[in-house]
Amino acid sequence: MRVIEIKEFGAPEMLVSGTRPDPVLPSAGSGEILIRVLAAGINRPDVLQRKGHYPVPAGASDIPGLEVAGEIIGGDLNHPDNLFGLKIGDKVCALVQGGGYADLCIAPIAQCLPYPKGFTDQEAAALPETFYTVWSNVFMRGELSQGETLLVQGGSSGIGVTAILIAKALGHKVFVTAGTDEKCAACVALGADLAINYKTQDFVEEVKKATDGKGVNVILDMVTGAYVQKEIDCLADDGRIVIIAIQGGSKAEVSTNQILRRRLTITGSTLRPRPVSFKKQITQQLHAHIWPLLDAGKLKPVIYKTFTLDQAADAHRLMESSEHVGKIVLTV
Repeated sequence: MRVIEIKEFGAPEMLVSGTRPDPVLPSAGSGEILIRVLAAGINRPDVLQRKGHYPVPAGASDIPGLEVAGEIIGGDLNHPDNLFGLKIGDKVCALVQGGGYADLCIAPIAQCLPYPKGFTDQEAAALPETFYTVWSNVFMRGELSQGETLLVQGGSSGIGVTAILIAKALGHKVFVTAGTDEKCAACVALGADLAINYKTQDFVEEVKKATDGKGVNVILDMVTGAYVQKEIDCLADDGRIVIIAIQGGSKAEVSTNQILRRRLTITGSTLRPRPVSFKKQITQQLHAHIWPLLDAGKLKPVIYKTFTLDQAADAHRLMESSEHVGKIVLTV
């Protein structure tokens, strides 16, 4: 099969085309299926892996790519984790631990969802990584509830755009930060109630102003570092900060007095190392709460640009430029 390999850790040109033996499915009972990949999503962790900053979990493929869409061509379809009665020939999108930049990819059937009605391969491939991440962190861990407000740091990223779309579809008020006026305008066009240019505005002041001094209930943070104390300052009482990346540094100095006095929660998670049993829960909840919205056309991923598989290096350059609003996808 064709693959994109990391020749050595470093710049985008370290992604090179190659061939490898087709993956071999484990014996019956594994709960895994083989997918003929038709499209694969690009995500920031792929960039980190290429640079050597995101170790591959034990047993996972070293080929980058955490989400795919395509056709089931084999596997353990009689497994109890086949939640939706999937069969050979069905098209699915899947969250995987690696191996997405290839013609073929093995995926746990518990992490596979049928294409939403009318979706293209590229649209389906744009779903798993960001939808699993947003759902598990904003709604499961952050417990965003009816009537509550969400602040997303990095609203124009793939994660940020997905958070806007899902939270708005479920009736929440959504504030975001972005680095340019153009990106802020794009976030508002996608449904954000307020977009703050973090380079020219103080997001704490803007959030306080927009909430009559109350603050927001949940913050999805991909920055950390010096942002954490500012986020504490613009949280409502009983508010929650959920950290999913540390682009601004891994250390933060915070006022623990506020955390105690106002009953604040600072938490976080990474998705890739979590067990299949946990990701199965996310699969079930997404299918119950989000897939009907996708089927009905009330939600759709935002795809900024597509590339062919052998253009993976160009796709990574675009990802690192941060010029995009939404998802970057490979057509395989």
